[in-house]
Amino acid sequence: MRYLVKISYDGSKFYGFQRQNDKNSVQSEIEKNLSTYFNQKILIKGAGRTDKGVHAKGQHFHFDYDDSVDLLRLKKYLNHNLIYIKVKKIKSVSDDFHSRFSVIKKHYMYKISFSKKDYNSDYLLYSKKLNINEMKKASKCFIGVHNFQNFVSGERNNYECIIYKIRFVRQSNKLTIHFYGKSFYRYMVRNMVGALIDVGKGRAKIEDIQSLLNSPKTDKMLSTAPAKGLTLVNIYYKMCKNSK
Repeated sequence: MRYLVKISYDGSKFYGFQRQNDKNSVQSEIEKNLSTYFNQKILIKGAGRTDKGVHAKGQHFHFDYDDSVDLLRLKKYLNHNLIYIKVKKIKSVSDDFHSRFSVIKKHYMYKISFSKKDYNSDYLLYSKKLNINEMKKASKCFIGVHNFQNFVSGERNNYECIIYKIRFVRQSNKLTIHFYGKSFYRYMVRNMVGALIDVGKGRAKIEDIQSLLNSPKTDKMLSTAPAKGLTLVNIYYKMCKNSK
């Protein structure tokens, strides 16, 4: 049987989501506790990887187990034993469901503070004054289907993906930028945020972003925002008929 789990975690305490040798990761901590609970080796499949320092409110993964599970008991066990990770929901799903390949939309947010007291925060980026109106205009370049090769780290076979919406929310001395899309590749949100901040600081123009989208493999690169301001908010799925 297959089970889907929704979790949140403090990314500042881990070397990312993905399992790594001799380093504390979200995946390794969960697999260790699941294996202890079921008294057999349990491996999980995540909806995606978050980098070191990136937080999550709605990360998802699935695992397989041959028998039915007392979901409430398992949730209580995991929340008692996991540190800096919280299990929010566990449910059974059909065997053809996949935490990564069944995704229809992901939601990330990036938090920026204009207050100096947040300079050393692990949960948002401190910045001086930004031209938010210009950033909003620049963000429209990313909407739709594009080749994001100049905004992605590492080699891939395909750099094309779709961004549905980018939303700016200003509250007092904080700015939150929300990104909604089908998929996001390594460093992609952080590179988009870095580019928007460059525009907000007058270091780059809207035309620079458009040029990077139109001309893959360009040497000119804009800034990459630090991981600490980024949070995976939620993942939306097309659930199969058998899922509960």
